[in-house]
Amino acid sequence: MPTSWSDAIDKAPTNEGSGANFRASRSSTYVPPHLRNKPPSADPSPAPLSYAGATYGNDPYAPGAPSMGSTFHPVGVWKDRNGGSGGGGSSGGWNNRGGGSWDRGREREANPFQEDADAEPAFGEQENTGINFDAYEDIPVETSGRDVPPPVNTFADIDLGEALNLNIRRCKYVKPTPVQRYAIPIALAGRDLMACAQTGSGKTAAFCFPVISGIMKSSQSGPRPPRMPRMAFPFALILSPTRELSMQIHEEAKKFAYQTGVKVVVAYGGAPINLQLRELERGVDILVATPGRLVDLLERARVSLQMIKYLALDEADRMLDMGFEPQIRRIVQQMDMPPAGVRQTLLFSATFPKEIQRLAADFLSNYVFLAVGRVGSSTDLIEQRVEYVLETDKRSHLMDLLHAQRANGLQAKQALTLVFVETKKGADSLEHWLCVNGFPATSIHGDRTQQEREYALRSFKSGKTPILVATDVAARGLDIPHVAHVVNFDLPNDIDDYVHRIGRTGRAGKTGLATAFFNDNNSSLARPLADLMQEANQEVPAWLSRFAARSSFAGKGRRGGGGSGGRFGGRDFRKDNRGGMDFYGNNSNNNSGGYASSTLTSAWD
Repeated sequence: MPTSWSDAIDKAPTNEGSGANFRASRSSTYVPPHLRNKPPSADPSPAPLSYAGATYGNDPYAPGAPSMGSTFHPVGVWKDRNGGSGGGGSSGGWNNRGGGSWDRGREREANPFQEDADAEPAFGEQENTGINFDAYEDIPVETSGRDVPPPVNTFADIDLGEALNLNIRRCKYVKPTPVQRYAIPIALAGRDLMACAQTGSGKTAAFCFPVISGIMKSSQSGPRPPRMPRMAFPFALILSPTRELSMQIHEEAKKFAYQTGVKVVVAYGGAPINLQLRELERGVDILVATPGRLVDLLERARVSLQMIKYLALDEADRMLDMGFEPQIRRIVQQMDMPPAGVRQTLLFSATFPKEIQRLAADFLSNYVFLAVGRVGSSTDLIEQRVEYVLETDKRSHLMDLLHAQRANGLQAKQALTLVFVETKKGADSLEHWLCVNGFPATSIHGDRTQQEREYALRSFKSGKTPILVATDVAARGLDIPHVAHVVNFDLPNDIDDYVHRIGRTGRAGKTGLATAFFNDNNSSLARPLADLMQEANQEVPAWLSRFAARSSFAGKGRRGGGGSGGRFGGRDFRKDNRGGMDFYGNNSNNNSGGYASSTLTSAWD
């Protein structure tokens, strides 16, 4: 009777004493001939490698295993949140949450926090590292719009989700800042928002927290992306004007999204697009991008915006004022993004001139305007000095300042100095001159490659080169700790740019010094500069007051046509000519005095 090959194998005799069981050998690993008769070793075999708590054994293609060189490894398996699993081919889209979500390996996820994530101090025992919360007492806050949700006093008052709350504690955010107290409840209520708050006041967290929380809550019941290979369908889009700011937002958002299942990816120009495409293909929930690179991805059909639920613009005034408006309109209004009223839109900036508000209103629906007063206006955190210096004397005057700073024992990482100039050529020249004269310096401007810019920022932040010469590319949004001194070597033409520049120091409630070199070439800035200093309780030099009195100030700057008024970086343009009534005919909610308002309980009590 003929027998099959498998029957012959089953009936074959086995020699259990020698350990040569053929059936078992079929599923065992290959043993080289010179090792087949080797006696068993007394030493245990080495344990398989483990990365971030995940064991991969000998399988280099295991989900989340580290990449070896440039070899491409599959992303992994599809795992449903309810426990089901299946092949990745059934996913349809790259981040289809409808049938499950990418098992992004929470236990394998790189820890973005420097401290051990397992060593969690008690909530009340944490230090307020990074933010001096006491400096935010009595900050004035204004809101306008229909049915504005009330502010919260603590993070415990907000239902953000357990995983996100844990990351908030890891970040040592003990209390919400004023912009967070108001903006987070507004965003969680599903309202569009235009928020005006000074740099360093916690705006990134104010829009990241509700976006991450919303994606977490809708992950199980949300709609499925279409089944289109090699195309990413993010749920949230965060746009920023510069590469550096995009990278900074990405790093912060990764901390907030750690082990929440929410994937954050960044895309910006000046870096290889293939690496960014690979990251997008691995799944994306929140896409942080610059407008130019995003348009490129959209034209390549590698990103679709049809699933966007949240749109956030950081430094929105500059996004609409730097020539980005056509790109922003194309992205928001001419692609496949859901329209205003269907998606939620959050705009944040330190200043919102009225003409920019009118442009931004096209992207919003029934929005709330939030204006948080500048900390420096009420607590004098930034000491502003204006000195009359001729163009030919600027370098020697800067040298005197640096020598005085060094004589006071302020050096390296704890006393970083940021010097602003107007031109790229001027930045390179001043950097070289400082280095020749014994002051380690680096520079950053638009002609630098992305690698050079990143290296310069790392060198500056670490204190290796404690002087950074920069054009306005570094003035917007970047959070550089320990900047003790900002020098406006060349003053800008607009007072809003001056506000953003000096905002690099005195961040998060800390003190700082800002020095400006003024001469006849800056006469158009005299009046708004004197007004700003007076508003911030700074001493205005007599010579600057004389310049301001005779300057032909014709609408330039913040108070001329910008309409950023008073202690705020902007006021709702919808209230113009309405006798205190807002765009909808409602009275605005002016919580002047912030936490000291009789109708509000202080978040710090």
